[in-house]
Amino acid sequence: MAAGSFRRSIASQLSKVLDLPPENLIKSISAVPVSKKRHVADFQLSIASIIENSSGDGLAQDLHLQAQQLAERLKCDSVVSAISAGPGTVNFTINRELLAKTVLQQVWKDGSEYGVKSELFSTVPRQKAVIEFSSPNIAKKFHIGHLRSTMVGNFIANLKVALGHEVVRINYLGDWGMQFGLLGVGFQSFGNKEKLKSSPLQHLFEVYVQINQAAEDENIKKLAKDFFRKLEEHDEQTLSIWKQFRDLSIEEYIRIYKRLGVHFDEYSGESFYQEKAQEVLKMLEDKGLLQKTIKGTGIVDLSEKKDLSTFSTVMRSDGTSLYITRDLAAAIDRMNKHSWDTMIYVTDKSQSNHFQHLFQILKLMGYDWAERCQHVSFGLVQGMKTRRGEVIFLEDVLNEVRSRMLQNMTSTKTTKEIQDPVETAEKVGLAALIIQDFRGLLSSDYQFSWDRALQSRGDTGVFLQYTYARLHSLEQMHGNAELTDVNVSCLQEPDAISVLQHLLRYDEVLYRSSQDLQPKHIVSYLLTLSHLAAVAHKTLPVKGSAPAVAQARLCLFHAARSVLANGMKLLGITPVTQM
Repeated sequence: MAAGSFRRSIASQLSKVLDLPPENLIKSISAVPVSKKRHVADFQLSIASIIENSSGDGLAQDLHLQAQQLAERLKCDSVVSAISAGPGTVNFTINRELLAKTVLQQVWKDGSEYGVKSELFSTVPRQKAVIEFSSPNIAKKFHIGHLRSTMVGNFIANLKVALGHEVVRINYLGDWGMQFGLLGVGFQSFGNKEKLKSSPLQHLFEVYVQINQAAEDENIKKLAKDFFRKLEEHDEQTLSIWKQFRDLSIEEYIRIYKRLGVHFDEYSGESFYQEKAQEVLKMLEDKGLLQKTIKGTGIVDLSEKKDLSTFSTVMRSDGTSLYITRDLAAAIDRMNKHSWDTMIYVTDKSQSNHFQHLFQILKLMGYDWAERCQHVSFGLVQGMKTRRGEVIFLEDVLNEVRSRMLQNMTSTKTTKEIQDPVETAEKVGLAALIIQDFRGLLSSDYQFSWDRALQSRGDTGVFLQYTYARLHSLEQMHGNAELTDVNVSCLQEPDAISVLQHLLRYDEVLYRSSQDLQPKHIVSYLLTLSHLAAVAHKTLPVKGSAPAVAQARLCLFHAARSVLANGMKLLGITPVTQM
């Protein structure tokens, strides 16, 4: 790793002076973010991070002094060309030609693995992760929260796979419960077999809305209860209707997920855990954890003092299971089946309480692995409307973003030459959705704006795609860059150095995202890379330059494009080569 070789070199010099093992120093040496001021150093060592147990009021003053003293004891060498002290840091500037040569060679050599081979990950054990995400409810609105869950879960899975972990992607469908009693009765009253085949999700939704309006009627309620009871008793005819709803819905989901570039290893659902949930209730009873209320519902006491100040309801008064009971059964089953090291649930933050209870009950049941379960929560999206009004299905969002993007592209001159404008509009539109969603902290709510998301300038997914396509066409026009004969002394302009310095930081950004599972670090990195590349594209022309200069610049732009593609793919974006 480019940054790695420089960090190691700096660490080995520091270790002699500080008498500390180099591996203890590596994580304290970080690449310096590119700044508008330019002429910043390439790496800095934070003094605070290497001084343990430092305390006292004069700490800041002390750190500054220590940084100065340490800087004076270090010497420049063939790798480091300048050393200076900052506020609590020692700054290192790398020999400029070595910087260009090492970064370009590393990006070229590692290709799609650039950044993930860094020694920052060397102590991170390879693990098996189960990730549950998307999880729509059959026959209900596939709302924007499911889109967020799908995009976030896909990002986490992509990142884990890129870092060498084994990942199982699970879509846990809401495919059981009282609503299926209503839906079954609704279909018997208002259903149409042809419509069910041609657009299952739309038709089941219409049926569900109609029957819900009629559900005030006691008679309908009774019929729905009967239908669901038959389902629970595995009545063949009732089960076959339910199975048809489920199978047709999954087929439709798979088609829509394909448009999103998302796949699952397993489609499971609450229905799978009907019987196992009863086993869980029995286990809770055997362990003395199940208590009954006066009404006959089953609860588990989660309070510290065992005074029922916090409890979780796990059973209805008629003995049937609830959502949380099925989740308990699913967690235990997945551990038996996959022997995972970590299990991540990706849902909106309104479910935080549910997962807290879930993990607590698992712990009470004696499952230590409950500590390795994690809930990655996200905020709500407001204002997501199509031209026709409120968004009901994910497909409406995808069609809307594609048509708006196509409209924007048609108004520009270059679009006429694109081979498949509809496909391009779909990929660029999806990038717009993803970047608008991932720019902030996942837990924050945000106001969605079509106009802001689809701007071609500024910090948007459209701008990322546009930058990638421009860099691609530059290579198409001038022939591909060849690394073998690059004269790196031609890459000493400030704009070239800024791109190289930014490429140095990629592994640190990946490391941060891998630690907190937030995509915003990668988003912000890629947007900066695009802006730096756009500036360099203007100030460092390839056309009309001397052959050696043109070749070196092509190499620089190739490296920027390669890292841009890597980061975009992690986020779930497919780069387009024409726009």
